[in-house]
Amino acid sequence: MKKQSMTEKSAKIFVLDTSVILYNHSAVYSFADNDIVIPITVLEELDHFKKGSDMKNFEAREFIRIIDRLSGEYPLTDWIPLDRDGAGRIMVVTDQAGSLDAQEAFGVYTADNRILNAAITVQFSNPGRKVVMVTKDINLRIKAKAIGLAAEDFETGKVKDIDALYNGKTLLENVEEEIIDRVYNEGFCLLEDVGIEEPVPNHYFILKNHRNSALAYYNPITQHLEKIVKRPVQRITPRNAEQVFALHAIMNPEVKLVTLQGVAGTGKTLLALAGAIEQRRLFKQVFLARPIVPLSNKDIGYLPGNVGEKLEPYMEPLYDNLKFIRNQYDEHDKEYHNLGQLLEKEKLVISPLAYIRGRSLSNIIFIVDEAQNLTPHEVKTIITRAGEGTKIIFTGDIRQIDTPYLDSRSNGLSYLIDKISHHAIYAHVLLEKGERSELANLANELL
Repeated sequence: MKKQSMTEKSAKIFVLDTSVILYNHSAVYSFADNDIVIPITVLEELDHFKKGSDMKNFEAREFIRIIDRLSGEYPLTDWIPLDRDGAGRIMVVTDQAGSLDAQEAFGVYTADNRILNAAITVQFSNPGRKVVMVTKDINLRIKAKAIGLAAEDFETGKVKDIDALYNGKTLLENVEEEIIDRVYNEGFCLLEDVGIEEPVPNHYFILKNHRNSALAYYNPITQHLEKIVKRPVQRITPRNAEQVFALHAIMNPEVKLVTLQGVAGTGKTLLALAGAIEQRRLFKQVFLARPIVPLSNKDIGYLPGNVGEKLEPYMEPLYDNLKFIRNQYDEHDKEYHNLGQLLEKEKLVISPLAYIRGRSLSNIIFIVDEAQNLTPHEVKTIITRAGEGTKIIFTGDIRQIDTPYLDSRSNGLSYLIDKISHHAIYAHVLLEKGERSELANLANELL
């Protein structure tokens, strides 16, 4: 082995596992000037993931292309410089066991243990450098630490403080009566009237005193606090201030990106769908999609039936919301029949999110349900496909994660809310009050 320079000794070596690559294919560029090791077992696992239309399949293919481009004519068993300024180097190592064999330590021959053996090999070969196992698999981190390896989560894209995440609304108490009257009579008030100095675009306010209250939002165009009027949409009437705010954001033509975050039963998906259907004449299509997270994270191929029949149970909650909206009308009403024809005429498309890949997203209103099960890169991919005239609405509960290797801080919905607030075409509302039923509220509060 070549003699290490002082620079090499000061740089860390990060060993990445498969979960990190599937989370973000460009993760190798996230470690400054430190060096990256990819165990050969990771490449074997990525080979199994490269086929398919899900985002994880895309991530696997893109990483394989990166490795192929970097290697060129050089063997991957040697250090190869990463092709970005200030980045370190990368190499691939085998999982040959050294003085400590993870397979023997844990008594089972698995891919995770082979990856651990690769990290042990790197640590043994580089005694003067700190070697860190990086994985989004909590159990693998624990196993690494159990055999003396430093291990950590992949932190890029994580929200630092989830409790301080932007909520999109503010309650202002003890507001003077004449200011609330001005909002009602003139439709707006000035920022200085309520002591706001640095307003966030499209931020919502409850103006309140001991007698009256008013709902308003900061309009970045007029730079005033403007009155919000509670009104039904598709006969769905908002039941609290948060739902009024959510519908306003959905119906506001100046807002092109909306996020609605809240626990089950707060009306996120129903409000988004009702608002989208109300505006259907302004858009070419209404897309309603959600990521597919199979039971126990197994592939849906084992389920009986054709593709449509396999996916139907996962899409059923979306159809339930459409049925609920349609049932607000009498069967003899014209709108009842119009809503029934939306699917037939493909004016409304309900589909798994993976099936949207490659489709044009121009002049549509696009609802992404269960967005907390997406990675930050998946959310970015969806938004960057938006063409002219498109509006995107993300809904989800950041504390109800069904996807392995994601949590409340690392999922795409949290990342989006954290990064994109303060922009004039964006609005966010945290929905906290459940309206589904008294029983559902009891479960959310006590269980």
